[in-house]
Amino acid sequence: MHAMMGRSALSVSRLSLGCATFGREIPEATAFALMDYARENGITLFDTAEAYGGGQAKAYRRDHLGITDTREVSDEMHSSEKIVGRWLQARGCRDQITLVTKVTREFTRAHVRTAIEASLSRLQTDRIDLYLYHSYDGVTPIEETTAAIDAVVGAGLARAAGCSNHSGPQLQAALEASRRLGLRRFETIQLPYNLLQSTHDAFSVVQREQVGVMAYSPLAAGFLTGKYTADRTAVPKGTRFDVIPGHADIYFNERNFSRVTLLHRLAARVGVPPLQLAMAWVLQNPLVTTVLVGARTPAHLDNALAAQKMNFAPEWLAEIKSWDTPPATAAAS
Repeated sequence: MHAMMGRSALSVSRLSLGCATFGREIPEATAFALMDYARENGITLFDTAEAYGGGQAKAYRRDHLGITDTREVSDEMHSSEKIVGRWLQARGCRDQITLVTKVTREFTRAHVRTAIEASLSRLQTDRIDLYLYHSYDGVTPIEETTAAIDAVVGAGLARAAGCSNHSGPQLQAALEASRRLGLRRFETIQLPYNLLQSTHDAFSVVQREQVGVMAYSPLAAGFLTGKYTADRTAVPKGTRFDVIPGHADIYFNERNFSRVTLLHRLAARVGVPPLQLAMAWVLQNPLVTTVLVGARTPAHLDNALAAQKMNFAPEWLAEIKSWDTPPATAAAS
């Protein structure tokens, strides 16, 4: 199953492979096997970024958290892009893959050109299919950020552009700047979307402006498995929350632990694995163009593939919506 990405000519698979784990949580051989399995099962959009790497994860914990141990399978900087690039060369299938990568910071014309050329070198390709701003840049003027992305698309280094981790107003401002300046616009936004992060102010913008949505963290970085407790010191070794502890700041709260319990109760009652149910809930949103699956094993992809095929009952959707509705209070006697 494929869908068009915004108003661009890009057709993308409904499920996509998130490659952030490559060289961070899983070694290269495992990553190669995952990419092979994804491709065999019709998953042809691969998402990476210059910031994804075992070396970067270790540096983040050292510089921001004061933690100097090693939790990654590799210290290689930019390991995700490099592993994807080595796989593309080994398999000779570049034309069959929709390749997404991101620039981290400093969205000026000079830096964006330098950054995409470095990514192209690591990915061993001559073009990126979707090139994204990884987060919002509140320093560079919006006229410069939109011109910078227009320039790399105009040069043929990227086929289309977009953003990640932008708010609805930030996306709208970028679209308006592109229109005003006669530049190529953002065709997609990448945002977190799952049963715990079930709303986003960009959805009204993407519907009005016909912008594609790449939903990431559909399983809340694994939080929806139910394997975590409120005790952060008991996080299982090697999990996403162990390697990148900042995820806990997003998900570890009373409301989210309650929703995990409700998910597992609903799943048991309807006879569907809880993670499959959670993934299917993301896929049933018609505004979501593609769902990024951050896999470490083929089984993780199997869960998403099964969710894509299942019928999501309307009564399940209604029940999940009710989770955020406060219980009615009894009238005073």
